[in-house]
Amino acid sequence: MEYYAITRIFADAAGESHFEDIKISLKESGEIGFLSEIQDVAGIIFRKVNATYDYDFHQAPARQYIILQDGTIEIETSLGEKRIFEPGNVLLVEDTFGKGHRTRNLKKAVRSSIFVTLK
Repeated sequence: MEYYAITRIFADAAGESHFEDIKISLKESGEIGFLSEIQDVAGIIFRKVNATYDYDFHQAPARQYIILQDGTIEIETSLGEKRIFEPGNVLLVEDTFGKGHRTRNLKKAVRSSIFVTLK
C-alpha cells in the first residue's frame, strides 16, 4: 500500500510536546497516481519568514498542516527532542495547548511555507 509520510507534533495530557511519525494512506487512482481521502480544511495561509527566524517555545495557533517549500528548520519539543525538516516535508501540528515547540531556521535565508488549517 502506498502512503504519504508526515511528522505530527502534539501535546500529551501533561502538556509536553512530542513527535510522531504517521502515514496517510493513498489509494490507486489510475493515471493520476495515488490519492488520499479528502480532508476537511478551514483555510490556507502562505508565509515567508526572515533569515534569522528563531521562534522560542510556542503553541500551534490551530491544528494545521505545514508544508515546507524551501530552507531547513529544526524543531525542538518541550522534552528536548530535536528533528530537522527540509523542503517537501509536511508537518501536522496539533500542540495547541501545553508547553509547545521551538522552531528555528538552520539556513540563513528567507524561508517559505504553507499552512493548511484544519476544521
